[in-house]
Amino acid sequence: MTEMIKRRAHTLGALALLLLALVAPIGAVRADRDDARKLLVPAGNRVDSWAYAEGVQIYRWNGATWAFVAPEAVLYSGDDEDDVVVGIHYVGPTWESTSGSKVVGAVVDRWTPDPDAIPWLLLKATSSEGPGVFHQVTYIQRLFTVGGLAPADPGDFVGEEVRVPYSAWYVFYKEARPR
Repeated sequence: MTEMIKRRAHTLGALALLLLALVAPIGAVRADRDDARKLLVPAGNRVDSWAYAEGVQIYRWNGATWAFVAPEAVLYSGDDEDDVVVGIHYVGPTWESTSGSKVVGAVVDRWTPDPDAIPWLLLKATSSEGPGVFHQVTYIQRLFTVGGLAPADPGDFVGEEVRVPYSAWYVFYKEARPR
């Protein structure tokens, strides 16, 4: 990872932490700020990398509601100059890099700052394998989501699937090492 990308990753991580700590608009209740703080990564972890994702959230109609099935997204470097594909995101939830490493996470907590978008998430890595950017990832944050909500209208038949566009930023953390 180049020094420029590392600096951008640290900047995004710092921005994410600042926004999570100060997200509540003026006059909002304290509970909103407390909800945002649920997404802070525990001490002892540092931002290692980040990616911008564009894709879909897949839902299936079960006769009563739209049930979440899986995400499908392409991960980009987020470098405005190059926007290189760095991996994919799919069921698990799993993030797999173009270098072959992958990390699977489990949701720790969620917060919904925008009622028109899927929640922001804090996920803890449950497994990490292969050489590359996702090797030894400890936590993942899904932030700044746009879209991705299940349809408001009922499906036409049981088993119908819909693919709802979404975008998000994913921030990947690793255990901090002493300098």
